[in-house]
Amino acid sequence: MSTKASTGFKLSVMTLAIMNVTAVVSLRGLPAEAIYGPSSAFYYLFAAIVFLIPTALVAAELAAMFSDKQGGVFRWVGEAFGPRSGFLAIFLQWIESTIWYPTVLTFGAVAIAFIGMDQTYDMSLASNKMFTLAVVLAIYWLATFISLKGLGWVGKISKWGGMIGTIIPAALLIALGLTYLATGGHNNMDMSQSFWPDLTELDNLVLASGIFLFYAGMEMMGIHVMEVNNPAKNYPKAIIIGSLMTVAIFVLGTFSLGLIIPAKEINLTQSLLIGFDNYFKYLHASWASPVIAVALMVGVLAGVLTWVAGPSKGIYAVGKAGYLPPFFQKSNTNGVQRNILLVQGSIVTLFSLLFVVMPSVQSFYQILSQLTVLLYLIMYMLMFAAAITLRYKMKDAARPFRLGRGNALMWLIAGVGFAGSLLAFTLSFIPPSQIATGSHTVWYGVLVTGCVIVVAIPLIIYAMRKPSWRDRSATADFAPFHWEQQSPAAAHILQKGQTTDSGTARKNDSTHKPSTDKQ
Repeated sequence: MSTKASTGFKLSVMTLAIMNVTAVVSLRGLPAEAIYGPSSAFYYLFAAIVFLIPTALVAAELAAMFSDKQGGVFRWVGEAFGPRSGFLAIFLQWIESTIWYPTVLTFGAVAIAFIGMDQTYDMSLASNKMFTLAVVLAIYWLATFISLKGLGWVGKISKWGGMIGTIIPAALLIALGLTYLATGGHNNMDMSQSFWPDLTELDNLVLASGIFLFYAGMEMMGIHVMEVNNPAKNYPKAIIIGSLMTVAIFVLGTFSLGLIIPAKEINLTQSLLIGFDNYFKYLHASWASPVIAVALMVGVLAGVLTWVAGPSKGIYAVGKAGYLPPFFQKSNTNGVQRNILLVQGSIVTLFSLLFVVMPSVQSFYQILSQLTVLLYLIMYMLMFAAAITLRYKMKDAARPFRLGRGNALMWLIAGVGFAGSLLAFTLSFIPPSQIATGSHTVWYGVLVTGCVIVVAIPLIIYAMRKPSWRDRSATADFAPFHWEQQSPAAAHILQKGQTTDSGTARKNDSTHKPSTDKQ
């Protein structure tokens, strides 16, 4: 049995591609890599080869393979390793985005601060913790309100917001850089640095490992695969278009920023706006600075909106299949996951209050970014491992989009993706030397404790699940895993009232064949 949970609203290839760029690309990350000068190109290309490209290709095969079934990464990982691992994967995808919101919204607050014409005052306002906190919460809750209106609103605002606030400013930044060089502007980038970085300085690699977070998100659109016409063909096409646009924006945008600001003066949260200000002053067009600040703020809203609507929708669908308590299964009249969005908002508000204890906005920004990277990379390692495993567990399943004729190419691409993710995961624990993050004890404590707690939560929820959690309405039908359709013995056991690990939520349900835990 397959499940079509479409709202009737269909996303075009370009709309989905731009939603990908909007979700993945954030110009806020450019200053972190501009610090590295010419070697930043190495990091971008390296991360693209070992992470972005494997993610896009593997996600394309998995999404097309399960284009008629709900669940996103829950489906992909669950089919390979069982529902416990699948639930862990989609929970990590959801919670990491929740932790990520304050960091990207901090950039939104900086953009608003730079709407003024006095750069000194703007920089001071952008460093004000209370101002930043107020703006972060205001933008986030506005995005939540829009998300409650349904996918139609989200798709339109994400598309146009992404164009106005990400793609156009990125193209403008690149054009300004080229104009600056062509007219004799001074190159502030340290060109003595080699394309090949010094890989022996591990603490200098921490910010570079953050590129993996910049590239994260391509798989997230798998949650919307059922909202696309002819998904087996159009979803992979949208992924490929989005990937090419993403790499071009990051590499060229970082170089453009490095041209106008010396590396020693780069600030992670403010330098993008300062860079635009400097370019406009050079061209005697300072009036444009507030305009670009407003545009960047719109881009932040569009990016957050894409993420608010994505992972929360995926975990909502999974929750209705019996993996979350009924409270988290409540929706509004538009069919939007109301309670999950409200809980998500409460968590964002709580994390935003960390401004009070962190020594600076920069340190707050960095430690939450690193925690986000760690959690997301765990999910990616599960996804890559699942893709390889499914080549053997479901070797005869239809794959409308397939990597290679045999399994060698999948082993190569998913293997590289897994190894790259593991490398970035390890590096992300090292405090960066470029930023004052406060006590190293606090740094390690937040990252290690955060990872342990967040990974434990879904495992505890899974262990506590009850048959009564499953929503038995027709709209909650969730296609069974492949082994559930092939295990009549498990059905006989469940009919006697016994419960297998993965079949608890479906006991005595005639619309699904029971399951056995494959872990």
